[in-house]
Amino acid sequence: MIKIRIDGHEENFPSEGDDSLLRAGLRAGFGLPYECSTGACGTCKFELLDGEVADLWPDAPGLTERDKRKDRKLACQNHPLSDCTIKMRIDPAAVPRIIPRRQVVRLVESRKLTHDMQEFHFAGEAAAEFLPGQYALLDLPGVNGLRAYSMANLANESGDWQFHIKNMPGGAGSQALFGGAVTPGSEIELDGPYGLAYLREAPRDIVCIAGGSGLSPMVSVARGVAADAAFSARQLHFFYGGRQPRDICGEDFLRSLPGYSERIHYHASISEPDAAQQTWPGTVGFVHELAAETLAGALADYEYYFAGPPAMAEAVQRMLMIDHKVPFDQLHFDRFF
Repeated sequence: MIKIRIDGHEENFPSEGDDSLLRAGLRAGFGLPYECSTGACGTCKFELLDGEVADLWPDAPGLTERDKRKDRKLACQNHPLSDCTIKMRIDPAAVPRIIPRRQVVRLVESRKLTHDMQEFHFAGEAAAEFLPGQYALLDLPGVNGLRAYSMANLANESGDWQFHIKNMPGGAGSQALFGGAVTPGSEIELDGPYGLAYLREAPRDIVCIAGGSGLSPMVSVARGVAADAAFSARQLHFFYGGRQPRDICGEDFLRSLPGYSERIHYHASISEPDAAQQTWPGTVGFVHELAAETLAGALADYEYYFAGPPAMAEAVQRMLMIDHKVPFDQLHFDRFF
């Protein structure tokens, strides 16, 4: 069995099978810093001090040119070939509350949510264990590497995993899921849970902001708020944005929750004015602008969860942290959309 030692720490962790350094560490309960697990964010950088690794994606977007010159690597994209010593910071906040594990799941059904987004329902033999807002890595047929998708439902003993997934033009994962490679009865491997943007208790009302398939983790968070008595005194504002009216969805999930319209509120906006003139009676503008206009009082009085296209997530973060001085520890998001 291969063993990985982190420089400056006495304990080591094992790596088995084709696990990346990151997944092996998290599976062993180590707090290795990460966000996306797919090579995009660059949070899991490390330096190899001793040993040999296979770099699965040397040109991953999470590495800058400076990183490459300094021979830094991504733990999520490197598979150990021998015992290794690495230099990497440990983050206590990244210690997994639920240890991720692999299992085989079967596609039960899929259903249309919008013109380009569907809900995929998988079932496994073991309980589905995860926190609201977390994601899993799916090993899809014909796709090189794993794809990260957030769960839309809540943890359950029956082994149900539900994902809201957008059909991205040219996306390998999309082609597998929407193009017929995965059909009802198909089995795939699921690894999870992962992600640090999960629902947590805080003495503030809650705001969810979503766009595209960012709907999935935000629906899970909303369901978690509705189901947990610890949040019974909290208001939840759910904002969803799209370009056109046909992109808007999500309200039906919230309508089914106890407390809808009393303490759970849905708000939607579209960003293309031309489309609004003909078919949209609601708000026109960017979803983060709608949030700022709708919320009462100081924006720093809320706890924020958001997910969606990178431009949307960056705009939300900039508005909250720069324009309204919201502390970073009140913002919860994973950078992989």
